[in-house]
Amino acid sequence: MLSIGLTGGIGSGKSTVSALLAEHGAVVVDADRLAREVVEPGTPGLAAVVEAFGAGVVGPDGALDRPALAAVVFADPQARARLDGIVHPLVRARAAELVAAAPAGAVVVHDIPLLVETGQADRFDLVLVVEADLGTRVARLEQRGLPEADARARIAAQATDEQRRAVADVVLDNSGTREELAAQVDRFWSERVRPRL
Repeated sequence: MLSIGLTGGIGSGKSTVSALLAEHGAVVVDADRLAREVVEPGTPGLAAVVEAFGAGVVGPDGALDRPALAAVVFADPQARARLDGIVHPLVRARAAELVAAAPAGAVVVHDIPLLVETGQADRFDLVLVVEADLGTRVARLEQRGLPEADARARIAAQATDEQRRAVADVVLDNSGTREELAAQVDRFWSERVRPRL
């Protein structure tokens, strides 16, 4: 099994790269998706979040109110660390279950936005970093409905491009078109993945 850690800042295009790698046959373990799964209604994860941050982070439907929680944790590094301490171990445990279920010889891509921040780079055979210039990332986040100031705050709360490059085996530039990105992914697959299979 070849294990690839995929990371990049918010708005850099990790999801697009994940989808392109899946087209090549990779098994994708998406940490963001798992982070949502482990705090669904009725889970121990949601109960722990409510215990830590109060009932105000749950909506009327019983689901986590992400904007309410974000308002608390993005303004307070200690609160964010407390949330990470609840969610990250649950995500890692669920990811381990998915990896165990992958077929022998699979290429498993771990899409982990906070790979650098959580010190996980050494866990992977290859670390793939997706980058895009700041203006492009802010514009993408605004298209998702995030106000510019919030977009910039979320970007600032994550590792820098330099910190990500320091652990990268390969860096993809996603400041251009999807076709340009796809060509870089194809090259990564043929030059760095296929020879190891």
